[in-house]
Amino acid sequence: MAAAPRLMTAEEYFRTPETLLPAELAFGVLRVGDAPTPRHQSMVANLFRALDAHVRERRLGRVWLSPLDVVLDEARALIVQPELLFISNDRAWIVGDRVRGAPDLVIEVRSPNPRIGRTEERVAWFAAYGVRECWLVHQERKDITVLSLSQGAMVDQRTMAVRDPISSRVLPDFTASLDEILVE
Repeated sequence: MAAAPRLMTAEEYFRTPETLLPAELAFGVLRVGDAPTPRHQSMVANLFRALDAHVRERRLGRVWLSPLDVVLDEARALIVQPELLFISNDRAWIVGDRVRGAPDLVIEVRSPNPRIGRTEERVAWFAAYGVRECWLVHQERKDITVLSLSQGAMVDQRTMAVRDPISSRVLPDFTASLDEILVE
């Protein structure tokens, strides 16, 4: 039987050298992913540009791009790095040396081989710690699933095809489709 991995504290994680590889701390277990593919990064970049323009124009808050630590639970050593996150002006106080608390919206681009961990596990964490909405962008299928989260659970799930306007409760005026966003 293999020995259990050594658990790391959040403070130890904060002292690790900076890296551009996706790295997270899942209840003390350090998980590092492979570098994303160019196709994956292109999708993330296009989503960032579309969301950032929308949010800036309306002065709603800020859109952030990974790698950026989101400390969901420092005491339990749970630190994640969603690909994109939106933090409203009302929650701007959670941004300091790191993001310490739940963003309003997180976006994960799902590739054939997940970056780090299982999607269900990550969505459960987002819900438990107060993220209001999670977008799962499916790279191969070219659709998007929008999960509305409340009180630790998923309360609604909507999937939009590539040409459907994205329907968001967190960003209700955002109506672009993946087809419009992902134009190369």
